[in-house]
Amino acid sequence: MTSPLLPGFRLGDFQIDTPLVLAPMAGITDLPFRRICKRFGVGLVVTEMIASRAVDMGRERTLRMAELDDDEHPVAIQIAGSDPKFVTEAARWAAGRGADFIDINMGCPVKKICKQIAGSAMLKDEALVARVLEAVVASVDLPVTLKIRTGWDEKSKNVARIARIAEESGIQMLTVHGRTRAQMFNGHANWADIGAAKAAVSIPVIGNGDIVDAASAREMIRISGCDGVMVGRAVQGNPWVLGEIHAALTGATPPPPPTAAERWMIVSEHLDNLAAHHGVHCAAKLARKHVLWYSKGLRGSAEFRARFQQLTDWQAMLDCAAGYFLGLGEHVHLHELQAA
Repeated sequence: MTSPLLPGFRLGDFQIDTPLVLAPMAGITDLPFRRICKRFGVGLVVTEMIASRAVDMGRERTLRMAELDDDEHPVAIQIAGSDPKFVTEAARWAAGRGADFIDINMGCPVKKICKQIAGSAMLKDEALVARVLEAVVASVDLPVTLKIRTGWDEKSKNVARIARIAEESGIQMLTVHGRTRAQMFNGHANWADIGAAKAAVSIPVIGNGDIVDAASAREMIRISGCDGVMVGRAVQGNPWVLGEIHAALTGATPPPPPTAAERWMIVSEHLDNLAAHHGVHCAAKLARKHVLWYSKGLRGSAEFRARFQQLTDWQAMLDCAAGYFLGLGEHVHLHELQAA
């Protein structure tokens, strides 16, 4: 065991000893997914983004998105919106749902969100950013955090200014995805831009974008000086990568690759939790993407995917998946999954 790569930090009443954060991903980081990821050493989890106006409408789906586990704390409920009235109401609602802190999304690049002047579109109006942040901070007794991108496009990067506005508004932790809105998820994340935010403020700054393994986490920390790392798309179908990054951050010995039985145990648990949380009908739809991610790059995965996608009966899907993952034996290793 070597010295930890990062010392951790305090966030409200919580000491975040392992500054490894699971990124909020729409339609992905539901409660079943977060349960799986938490066991691999994530120090902080965030729900998928919830629109503040959806909270106002009181939909059942919104309530399910905000459902939290007793053992996943510290956990944030992420909200989005540009109207201080609706966003503050959503923040108070999230606090009442058991969130340990409130995360505000000003980074989502999706067109339908930006057309509402929410998500990353808010970065174009720094005065609006300040108004919303100050209103939310004043409305709840919990720590409020913020996730942003580096700017709207390459010509209008304002990551350092937004970082300072955030700190001045009472934000207690900032996450920076190192891309502009114009980049969407293309090109490379600019980790130096994350460093610009870090240099501008004294609050913890979490780096996000293109963290795919321990080596990339170390390199982001070296370039940006960030206080923690947030991992998103690399976890899809590969929660084991979190264990690898956790070991790098804490100075622990990297875990061995999962055996076929260990991999199936995780896939099976994920599927069971999907059915319990969403119901079998919805779980079957969600399983199609998650199970395909779990099989990516593994031996015979193309044939398995073609077979699995044709199934509609839940038990048949479980049987098919079990037969495939357990049938892999000991021949597939984690590095093959990561390289896919």
